[in-house]
Amino acid sequence: MNLQSAYIYFVEGSTATHADLEDVKAKFKRYIEMTKKTGEQLGWSYADSAFPYELEERPEGKGSWFLLKGKDPNMYKAIVVGVGSKVENGKERQYVQVSLPESATHGDKGKANEFCRYLARDYKGELHLFNRRVQYFQPRKP
Repeated sequence: MNLQSAYIYFVEGSTATHADLEDVKAKFKRYIEMTKKTGEQLGWSYADSAFPYELEERPEGKGSWFLLKGKDPNMYKAIVVGVGSKVENGKERQYVQVSLPESATHGDKGKANEFCRYLARDYKGELHLFNRRVQYFQPRKP
């Protein structure tokens, strides 16, 4: 399986030093609640458009990743979200990984970018996007 991946790295100034799957799921639940409230204010079901996925845990990914499975398979297939760490320059770097399987649609990629920015902004992390560009959300000293 050929995955495209984006990473949110925890750096100095981030709101946390690492995240576990339960923490990331809680962030997604908060996102769903925020979009639901926005929809109520606007008078339409914005939450269905903003988060067209169901959170699904698979036994083989227990503790390391979960799947966001699209509700409308014509528009959205799947996004895989996981947590991990790697050693870089002698230091361990914790991250949240958002991956697109080969079957992912353009809609999935757009939503994955949106979710990555949301998570990176919330964690105040360093976001490495699918196209290898980097966005910094941590407070930086002048």
